[in-house]
Amino acid sequence: MIAVSRLRKVSWTRVVPVLGAVVLALAWGRDLGTVLVTIVAVVLAGTVLAAVHHAEVVAHRVGEPFGSLVLAVAVTVIEVALIVTMMISGGPDTASLARDTVFAAVMITTNGIVGLSLLIGAYRYGVTLFNSEGSGAALATVTTLATLCLVLPTFTASTAGPEFSSTQLAFAAVASLALYGMFVLTQTVRHRDFFLPVTAEGEPDAEQHASPPSLKETWISVGLLMVALVVVVGLAKVESPAIEAAVKAAGFPPSFVGVVIALLVLLPETLAAGRAARHDRVQISLNLGYGSAMASIGLTIPAIALASIWLDGPLLLGLGPTQMVLLGLTVVVSVLTVVPGRATRMQGSVHLVLFAAFLFLAIHP
Repeated sequence: MIAVSRLRKVSWTRVVPVLGAVVLALAWGRDLGTVLVTIVAVVLAGTVLAAVHHAEVVAHRVGEPFGSLVLAVAVTVIEVALIVTMMISGGPDTASLARDTVFAAVMITTNGIVGLSLLIGAYRYGVTLFNSEGSGAALATVTTLATLCLVLPTFTASTAGPEFSSTQLAFAAVASLALYGMFVLTQTVRHRDFFLPVTAEGEPDAEQHASPPSLKETWISVGLLMVALVVVVGLAKVESPAIEAAVKAAGFPPSFVGVVIALLVLLPETLAAGRAARHDRVQISLNLGYGSAMASIGLTIPAIALASIWLDGPLLLGLGPTQMVLLGLTVVVSVLTVVPGRATRMQGSVHLVLFAAFLFLAIHP
């Protein structure tokens, strides 16, 4: 009876990261057939879901808005590791992988995650409420980072092509870190109330709907989260040849690999944001969406800039005309969504249509 009781206490979220580590050890460095590639993909998806669970446990313990940062930083670690490992193994063909992945992450977060969260919240509660001061500051930071790191390289003249010179890249990396650090300071210390869910009267609501986990449970989740992140990066590396082959076989452009990476690493954010919206805490959803976009640029670009010292070939960061139009339209629509501090299903639908347009044009440029 005691053994059965203990087995019941061991949830799948604790088993899957360990199972993923075993699968990673067995699959690393080997040529996998179709069946094994499928098994690895299933384990990878399960590990991502386990990672978001443990990140949410930690987030619940530390409280908002610190909790939103936990998942955003965890996702960025995965993203940077995937980009660097694929650029090392892919050679010159991956020169634009960082740009493609980061831009995809921006579009997924600002249109996909935000649009889905607004639609879920408005469908259940009629009108969603959030703090326009906090969300507006986050959106302004995302817009500045995206313009600085993804738009300007197309127009600079120091080097041929859509890339920065070494000096310009260093400046962009330092400026990105400074902006991200300033935002984190604002979100967690100086103006914390701007990023808390709001009540119907527009006041900050720090209410917790469930008791926070114990310190022991939190540390277990921290450990399993670290294991899950390593496993996700490793299994994604194992799966990367299959991903590239599938993209090529489908007739999609090589840049779509970046979209696949971004969709994979942002799955935890999407699930967490949707869950928060279902509980009428859309501010948390916006924190996750804009925070992930910000971290994806503000942390990924500096990390890639540092890694470029050892990487061969150019680092193409500048967006093309179609991408810049989509980015500009996203910024305009996002401003109109955020400024009122309330949204309906209409705003959510507009963002989701923009997200669909991004996916369609990524497949058929």
